[in-house]
Amino acid sequence: QVQLVESGGGLVQAGGSLRLSCAASGRTFSSLTMGWFRQAPGKEREFVAAIKSSGGSTYYADSVKGRFTMSRDNAKNAVYLQLNSLKPEDTAAYYCAARPSVFVGDASYYPYWGQGTQVTVSS
Repeated sequence: QVQLVESGGGLVQAGGSLRLSCAASGRTFSSLTMGWFRQAPGKEREFVAAIKSSGGSTYYADSVKGRFTMSRDNAKNAVYLQLNSLKPEDTAAYYCAARPSVFVGDASYYPYWGQGTQVTVSS
């Protein structure tokens, strides 16, 4: 089992920045592919970013590429998502997720999820 706890969400103006954190416990963290997903009201959950277990490779949705940066610290059992140049369309609940295998962008393949943290971007 893996427990995930997100933090760092909040209200920010367009163009602003936030840093989301996800703390993990349970299964060996360094063996997990970690992902961030988001879900806006009335919309399906969508892939945002992911990082390999070693941290050597990152993957991003086209909509956030160049603005968001995902990183991990295996010594601290944590992943981070730096959100820059935020837009109102980035408003959503952001979820941290984990899977004990290679990267995929489909949320249904991630068995472990946090409770989410809300990001609201005002125009």
